[in-house]
Amino acid sequence: MFVFITHRRIVQLLSIVGGFLLWEGLSRFVVGNGLFLAAPSQIAREIVKLTISGRLGHDVAVSALEFAVGFAISSVLGIALGFVMASNETAKEASEPWVQAFNATPTVALAPLFILWAGIGIWSKVMMVVIVVIFTIAINTEAGIRMTSPRLIETFRSFGATRAQIFLKLSLPSALPFILAGLKLGVGRGLIGVVVAELFGARAGLGNLISESAANFDMAGLFAGVVVLAAAGVGLTAVFRWLEHHIVPWHGD
Repeated sequence: MFVFITHRRIVQLLSIVGGFLLWEGLSRFVVGNGLFLAAPSQIAREIVKLTISGRLGHDVAVSALEFAVGFAISSVLGIALGFVMASNETAKEASEPWVQAFNATPTVALAPLFILWAGIGIWSKVMMVVIVVIFTIAINTEAGIRMTSPRLIETFRSFGATRAQIFLKLSLPSALPFILAGLKLGVGRGLIGVVVAELFGARAGLGNLISESAANFDMAGLFAGVVVLAAAGVGLTAVFRWLEHHIVPWHGD
C-alpha cells in the first residue's frame, strides 16, 4: 500500500510539473505575448506582488467568507431536503420537479437578479452559492437514503428498533458516502457561484480581481485569481476526501 500511494503521488507530481513546464514553453516560445497567455513564472510573481500589497489576502478573505456562509447554509438545507424527499413520497413528488429544474438550469444566470435584490454585498454572493449547491447535495442525500438495504431495515424492525434508531444507526451511515460526494461536488459549484456573482458586481473578492485584471488586459493578475481559485478547490476537495476516509472508512475510493 505504501509503495502504491508513493507511486501515485509521484505520478501526480510529475503530471503537475510537466503541465506547468508545457504551459511555460507555450507561453514563451509559441504564443510569445503575455497579453494573450501569461506564463506560470509571471503568474507566480504576480501572486507574490499581490500578496505583499495585501490585495490578494483581502480578496481571498472576502470570497472565502461568502463561500463559507453560502456552503454552510446550502449543506444544512440540502441534506434536510434530501432526507424529506427520501422519507415522504408526497414531498418527493411535490419537490422533485423543482429540484430537477433548478439543478439542470444554468442558475448562474440569476446572479444579476440576486444583486438587484441584495445589492453587491455579501448576501447576493451567498444566495448565488446556495442556489447552485443546494440541489446537488439534496439529490445525493436522497439517493443515499434510498440505497439503504430494505432487508437491513426489516432486520432492525424485527429487533424492535424505532424509526429514530433505524435512521441514526442505519439510514444515516448508509447515506454518508453519498452526502460527502454531494458536498465534494458542491465545492466546485459553490466556487463558481461566488466568482460569477462577483464578476457581475462586487467591491472585493477573487471574482472582482479577475474582472478588474481582464478590463486592464492584465493576464498575469487574471490568471493569479484563477490559480488561487483552482488551488482552493483542490484543497477543499482533498479535505472532504480525508473526511470520507475517516468517517466512512468502509467506503473505498
